[in-house]
Amino acid sequence: MRYKNFFLNVLRGAVIGISMIIPGVSGGTLAVLMNVYDKLINAISDLRRDFKNSFTFLLPIALGAVLGIVAMYYPLKFALTYAPFPTVLLFIGLMAGSLPKILKDAYKGGFQKIHIVSTIVPLAAVIGICFIPGLGEADLSVNMPVYGYFLLIIIGAVASCALVIPGVSGSMLLLIFGYYNAIFGAVSALKDNFGHSLLVLFVFAIGIIIGFFSIAKLMKLFLKKFPQGTAWAIIGFVLGSLPAILITYNGNFPEHTLPSLDAVQLIAGVILCLFGATASYTLTSFLEKKAAKSNEQPPRIEE
Repeated sequence: MRYKNFFLNVLRGAVIGISMIIPGVSGGTLAVLMNVYDKLINAISDLRRDFKNSFTFLLPIALGAVLGIVAMYYPLKFALTYAPFPTVLLFIGLMAGSLPKILKDAYKGGFQKIHIVSTIVPLAAVIGICFIPGLGEADLSVNMPVYGYFLLIIIGAVASCALVIPGVSGSMLLLIFGYYNAIFGAVSALKDNFGHSLLVLFVFAIGIIIGFFSIAKLMKLFLKKFPQGTAWAIIGFVLGSLPAILITYNGNFPEHTLPSLDAVQLIAGVILCLFGATASYTLTSFLEKKAAKSNEQPPRIEE
């Protein structure tokens, strides 16, 4: 059972890792939909206080995230270049199919009028981020100024929001600040300019780690002090991320906007969306029934 959980968490980490390289898709949202968000936040926040258990939980997820990025970087780059619309709709379907479960879980704790505000504000915020104009491409070349490294730490901290706050896409934020192409350009440049590219990625990773732990502690506080309000806020983030993906897609692939798509891309997109929704709904329903069945079984009495 322990090894089974380890490999399941590796797979969950891979899904979160893949989301990090797709503009508009939030790793935090996928963590919620895979039912590991609360555990992830608690493990990050308690890493110093309960290092062994937190590290044991985080290790396979971190390993899976790295494997997911490495394994899917070029395939996703190819898919987003030649078939961005069907690829994006597949992810929308996967996210939409898991929504009934998180709505059901939120309703278990009750719903009050104030929760309407808790839902609408983050929903509007996620969609609003999509309309922030880009600030131009960042310069991460060998000739970049010294302050550029400090800016890179700040950008890494901002991008880490995507891993902790559902609905916020790190790739989308990088696009807005002009660092998306520059960061992934540094990844591609490792084979030609290893030393500088590695330094750029290392500094960026420091920023991600700093932001990751800081924001996780803040989210844990909200989950503890305002559990129901936070639960509905998370639903707002998730709901907002669905149109946000399409808005981001439309801005990042102007040559593939909806009116100019051919019938093949439209049909493939709809089929993949339905497939993703059906697959994720079936999987979440199966896991929910399995968890309920295990809870109903009386504990075994050791002789």
